[in-house]
Amino acid sequence: MDAFFLARGIAVIGASAEPTKIGGRPVHLLRRHGYAGSIYPINPKGGEIQGLPAYARLADTPEAPELALIAVPASHAVQAVLDCAARGVRAVVVLSSGFAEAGDEGAAWQAEMRAIALRHGMRLLGPNCLGTVGVAERAIGSFSVALEDYFPQAGAVGIVSQSGNIGSYTLQLLVQRGVGISRMVTTGNEAEVDLADGIAALARDPATRVILCCMETCRDGERLTQALAIAREHQTPVVVLKIGATEQGQAAAASHTGALAASDAVIDAVLRRHGALRVRSHEDLVEIGQALGQLMPIGQPHCLPRKPAVTLVAASGGFGIMMADAMSEAGLALPALAPATRARIHQVLPGASTSNPVDASAQISSRPDILFEVLSALQEDPGEATTVLFLSLGLYSSRLRDIYLQALAQLRAAYPQRPLVIISRGPAEAVVQIQALGIPVFSSIDAAARGIDALVRMAALLDAAPAAAPAANGTGARLPEDTFRNEYAAKQALIDAGFEVPRELRAADAEAAVKAAEALGYPVVLKILSEDIAHKTEAGGVALNLGDAEAVRAASARIFASVARHAPDARLDGLLVAPMLRGGTELIAGISRDPVFGPVVMVGMGGIYAEVLRDVAVQPAPVSEDQATAMIRSLRLFPLLDGARGQAPADVAAAARAVARLSEFACAHREQVAEIDLNPILVRPQGQGIAILDALMVPLTPEPETAHAQ
Repeated sequence: MDAFFLARGIAVIGASAEPTKIGGRPVHLLRRHGYAGSIYPINPKGGEIQGLPAYARLADTPEAPELALIAVPASHAVQAVLDCAARGVRAVVVLSSGFAEAGDEGAAWQAEMRAIALRHGMRLLGPNCLGTVGVAERAIGSFSVALEDYFPQAGAVGIVSQSGNIGSYTLQLLVQRGVGISRMVTTGNEAEVDLADGIAALARDPATRVILCCMETCRDGERLTQALAIAREHQTPVVVLKIGATEQGQAAAASHTGALAASDAVIDAVLRRHGALRVRSHEDLVEIGQALGQLMPIGQPHCLPRKPAVTLVAASGGFGIMMADAMSEAGLALPALAPATRARIHQVLPGASTSNPVDASAQISSRPDILFEVLSALQEDPGEATTVLFLSLGLYSSRLRDIYLQALAQLRAAYPQRPLVIISRGPAEAVVQIQALGIPVFSSIDAAARGIDALVRMAALLDAAPAAAPAANGTGARLPEDTFRNEYAAKQALIDAGFEVPRELRAADAEAAVKAAEALGYPVVLKILSEDIAHKTEAGGVALNLGDAEAVRAASARIFASVARHAPDARLDGLLVAPMLRGGTELIAGISRDPVFGPVVMVGMGGIYAEVLRDVAVQPAPVSEDQATAMIRSLRLFPLLDGARGQAPADVAAAARAVARLSEFACAHREQVAEIDLNPILVRPQGQGIAILDALMVPLTPEPETAHAQ
């Protein structure tokens, strides 16, 4: 990827003399912002373009440029890529649109360009993208309007975005806030270079300390996780705005990129497992990214807050209450100040309220020494909470602004490693001055609450070793062909794999069911067995709590009659007779197949809770027992398992073992199994294990072969 940022020569194929056109803008921007390398405009007419000699063909340039920007119609782009390969160009940015996002013909062109690039070992970015920017080198491979009137200052924040406009907008907002940028990469249709390439390249880049990522979809799960592992290895935080979280948003993303969006819950789990921080709004991406850039200077240890605790300071009790509400809702604690800290504050502000929040009144703005003493006391408080100062109007007064800036400069010099956060909307030039001191400034109370919570989580991600999971494999012995026939067969496969399944018997008819019930002991449950009936209850195929032979006979007749009405063509394998188990708490666990990340394991509260409350946790398979335990503990209704209201705690350890084993089973049989539903799993009291009461396995059917652009 270095050729995109360190190119010693750049060709613009389709160059225009008009700086407002897509082919003219890169030439204009490279010249305007002082790119030091050679610029080669390529246009069949030759002559001169924007004061530079133009070449009719790429082959005519005096040397091979390392980077080429292609801004010709889509129908001519394949030939341009061929010309680049023949000339020995190392990297190509296809700025043009009209490819996979436009239909079959464009998809074919895109596939051909990819094939040429791979054949010649040439990196190809795009098509349909806004390209790249290497800020320190002023290597501009883009036509972004964000670069027309100003150029970013060099800094430590890198941007990787599938959407060119979102990437450019992010760049513009950061520049307006005085944040220095290292590189920007926008990947567009991702014919060859993808989001993972951008993350990996910036993670290895010595000039980049923080990566802000705008993701629409993921086309290759393994490449993404490898890139995140590289970022984690280099201690480079990755903050991800994943758009398309709703069904409507996912549909829009697929329509825009021509790629199938992975499940949002799975993406969320992947990012969390591999150390990336996900944010839910573009505002949070910019503000949290800006704060990380200030608290993680290149070549120095990070100054991120490690404790989810804050000490709040305001010149108004009302603002203090607003801050307390927002911070508490974000999960941040407001610890009491130490007596010595309170005494120090009272020495300079006898009337101040020294609870948390600290109501320092308007006197805090009167002299810089008073402000410095109050904040110094808080910085030295043994609780090590993050100090948060709310500035409502003070920075708009030139007199007060000087007081604040003087005190904050002294404070930062005295306590360079202690976390301090300011909340202020401006003015912009004052905010930039504060940020230059290495102090994050959030634009609102709510943004600060979300931001501090995110900074604490990022510190934990950077400090923690990656959690190991069992290696995924597909080497399990092949399952018998009838495993997918019915519930009984599915459970036999689970028993063979070591799962806890109660003893159950098959019965061909009512009398056989009575004998089975007597062998198991009453009460019992009857279920229809059929490979054509996945949802037995809806077909009237289940009877519970049958206490004697007559009840079993009557229930058998009802089940067969109901199934005949609801599914007259279903193939029947008789009845399943199972013990009627009571007590415990119900869980649901299952496996589904994500189109990008493969087998995915899910666990949630059973019964109505999973469907009504959607109280589930999801992870890519496989998971370890520790990870499965964390999944179960993350459920909103976990207190029901943990002994709520005097109930005996459930055997969570046994449930976690089952979830972990299920995830390993799915990976071992990934070539055969598409879905598994274990619902319900009865979790007995602690130490008594679990019982899988129902099971469904769905076989994997081969997908029809289709042509892909990538």
